[in-house]
Amino acid sequence: MTPPSIEEIRGQIEAEREQLAGAVDHLRGELGAATNLRAKLPMLAGGAAAAGFVLAGGVGATMRYLARRGREK
Repeated sequence: MTPPSIEEIRGQIEAEREQLAGAVDHLRGELGAATNLRAKLPMLAGGAAAAGFVLAGGVGATMRYLARRGREK
């Protein structure tokens, strides 16, 4: 088997460079989508509101309010 010529090696290097450039572009696109907080903001805001409600004792307070309101009628 003969060793590859310089032109074959250069062609292989160029092909690998093109593949690497494509992979980098793909990775940049995925990273941009993963860090796009504007798309995730409504979901994050809803989760934060629910967590704040629960941490502030919202469930118990709501039940006490409804029970008290029921007795007042």
